[in-house]
Amino acid sequence: MRLLLLFSSLFITYSLTAQDFYKEQRARWLQMAEQTTPVLTETIRKPKGIVSMVKDAAAYQGWKAVPIHPIDSLYTGSFKKKSGIIVDFGEHLTGHFSFSLEDIRGVADAPLRFKFTFAEVPAEAVTPFDPYEGALSRAWLQDEIITVTEVPATITIPRRLAFRYVKIEWLGGSRYSDFRFSAIGVKATTSVKSIPAALPAGTDSLIAKIDQVGLTTLKECMQTVYEDGPKRDRRLWIGDLYLEALANTYSFKNHDLTKHSLYLLAALANEKGYLNGNVFERPTPHAQANVLFDYALLYNVAVKDYFIATGDKATAMDLWEVVKKQTEIPKAYLQADGMLDYARAGKEWWLFFDWREGLDKQAALHGVVIYAYQQTYELARLLGKEKEVADLPALITSLSNAAKKNLYDRKTKVVVSGKDKQVSYASQAWMILSGVLNAKEGAAALQALTTTSEVVYPGAPYLYHYVIEAMIKCGMQKEARELLTSYWGGMVSKGADTFWEVYDPKNDFLSPYNSYVVNSYCHAWSCTPVYFIRKYPEVFQK
Repeated sequence: MRLLLLFSSLFITYSLTAQDFYKEQRARWLQMAEQTTPVLTETIRKPKGIVSMVKDAAAYQGWKAVPIHPIDSLYTGSFKKKSGIIVDFGEHLTGHFSFSLEDIRGVADAPLRFKFTFAEVPAEAVTPFDPYEGALSRAWLQDEIITVTEVPATITIPRRLAFRYVKIEWLGGSRYSDFRFSAIGVKATTSVKSIPAALPAGTDSLIAKIDQVGLTTLKECMQTVYEDGPKRDRRLWIGDLYLEALANTYSFKNHDLTKHSLYLLAALANEKGYLNGNVFERPTPHAQANVLFDYALLYNVAVKDYFIATGDKATAMDLWEVVKKQTEIPKAYLQADGMLDYARAGKEWWLFFDWREGLDKQAALHGVVIYAYQQTYELARLLGKEKEVADLPALITSLSNAAKKNLYDRKTKVVVSGKDKQVSYASQAWMILSGVLNAKEGAAALQALTTTSEVVYPGAPYLYHYVIEAMIKCGMQKEARELLTSYWGGMVSKGADTFWEVYDPKNDFLSPYNSYVVNSYCHAWSCTPVYFIRKYPEVFQK
């Protein structure tokens, strides 16, 4: 029945268009996605204690959690005198929250009303949500008003939540009766079913902690798709999928989740054949119509990596048409000199790469096109499909030569981007990953950034991943380790249970959405220390 509804929905959507590039494949791809939907593992988690949020200028966002009472104190005596307490579950959890109430005096002649505020980090539990001026919906904030009409009662909040801390406030009830909480718990969910091997004894304690927090981040985001954030946005984005799948390959090895996500994205591509940047599973699978230039190309890399990790040639062959179609996107912007028409591409597509305001993305765009073409051609070679993309080697050469000529400043030894010749970590990283700069040139460019004025730094863990990848490719193992331990280790030192969507060591309140309380503090693209630490043990485990 569910599949029938899905097919009907898609038929209505795509029958409105003159031509659907994947008309013959959509139903089957959706069926493959359906068949690979993971069964979630459910576990019951109980709170560990009661905490007080204390102002501390040295703590992340100015607040830290201080234990004040054991959890048993919640369940004894009237809750009316305890309203406003904050419960600590001791770990980040994603799932459904339940609570039970019991009468302790009199007969309730009015409903009980509560406000629950769920927080991933301490400041979120005590920062007023209103007035809200964020750029994203206020509804993402995790506060719920619950009215209980009968006691005793056990209530499960319908909305799935992601949190560590719960603030509980009593808003009203009968003056002639009293009550207490008798139980609180969470049915936590994840599609993870195995425990990765422990790091070797003797691994640096900070590296081990970063790995553990990274694993928790990945576990929480591995639901029925690779979610970008279990609090917000709770959907499948290609950029997050790519990085999560890398970390998963070196940890939980739940490759069926990768397969499921790849098929879902393919089935929900737009009628021209281009992949939407993100998709939703519920109530029926559907896409948010926004095609990200760089994300669409990274899908190709994700398919190639999946094939190498699993040997599942059938899936790679089945999705080859999608992969091949994405290679057409940059071709519309190729100019006679081998450069891409960056200005036009920026008007017609969303170019992401990083949240950093003011980042010029010309060089990064050029680099990701070359990189994706290289990876796509490698996949074609593995599948025996080289003839179908026979133009890629020449395009790679032309694009690479043009980038070296127009974007590499031989005097300063750095890559520049845009009309103002901006110097950024994004530009260096993607020119290195694409091979436009060789290892020696790449190392010199990254080292030059430390003494170059007005360098644009990464604004989120997403771009820091590619910077570290570039460092390793250049043989800068020491610098890669130092950056991982300083950046992700900085989050650990500030109390992170899971790694955050955005993190600037100089600004705890940075938000792309004009409100730090709506930031995601368990975010998929932040999990990749797991990948680095486990793929390169000679760099990170010794």
